[in-house]
Amino acid sequence: MSRPEYIKTYKDLAMQEMERTGIPASITLAQGILESGDGNSTLARRGNNHFGIKCHDWKGKSIRNDDDTRNECFRKYKSVEESYSDHSDFLTSSSRYKELFIYKPDDYKAWAKGLKKAGYATSPTYAEALIRVIEENELYQYDRQVLAGTGAGHKGKPVYDLTEYAGSRKAYYNNRVKYVLAREGDSFYSLSEELDLFQWQLPKYNDLPANKIFTEGEKVYLQPKRNKAEVGKNTHIVKEGETLQSISQLYAIKLDKLAQRNQLAPDAALSPGQEILLRGKVKGAKTSISAPKIEIREEEPEEEFIIEFDPGE
Repeated sequence: MSRPEYIKTYKDLAMQEMERTGIPASITLAQGILESGDGNSTLARRGNNHFGIKCHDWKGKSIRNDDDTRNECFRKYKSVEESYSDHSDFLTSSSRYKELFIYKPDDYKAWAKGLKKAGYATSPTYAEALIRVIEENELYQYDRQVLAGTGAGHKGKPVYDLTEYAGSRKAYYNNRVKYVLAREGDSFYSLSEELDLFQWQLPKYNDLPANKIFTEGEKVYLQPKRNKAEVGKNTHIVKEGETLQSISQLYAIKLDKLAQRNQLAPDAALSPGQEILLRGKVKGAKTSISAPKIEIREEEPEEEFIIEFDPGE
């Protein structure tokens, strides 16, 4: 596959992910181009992995390939669409990349430098390489299409309004719920005063105590969260230190609804690797809040082994 063919094939996917998560389509495409060798790498061809994402806490199928060390574990996907979606979820769900979402969605240079700073790739020239690919192929045009409301799947209504603010702060959306990013030391009281809201609103909307003091970059929802996650986000695998409350903030789901869906108490202790339902129902759900049995996938994860050196990776 040539580079123009790659761009033509996957530009709509990149724009759809920008519409869904706010990650610039230009950045997604440029990363896909670099990480997959225009879709021609072994990981891309045999594992549909276009972004070089390693297994980490992945519970799905995997594929082995040489990268920084020999025989490393990489995620294997059923389709390229799943790879693009997981790339977006990987960036939005990791605290390592939370500062990226402070940048404007059309500031691809800031995003490229932010990805390098956050450690997405080990190459010292990763940011420059992304910017070069974007500018040589004019990938920024796809950011502009999304921002103008003319991207894939939209009918003329802008998805992101660069002039939309809440008070003096840029406003964002997650699961169609409006939020701002906290500054170090913000409180519900200070935010309520700044945004002209009643004192009870923000604690209720965010399922947090009224005396909460925020750290830089935390999401603060300005509207009630929803009863379930957006389409395509069905489950979440618990990471060390996560709680139902933190997961509810990550996906903009009401804490009580998330707890009910999983037959858990809102303050229930979670274990790393535990699967939390974000949509749908627990199989065999009962009226009690005993530990649920989430349906186990019929097909066990498989590993495919590839011993290969990819030049330049």
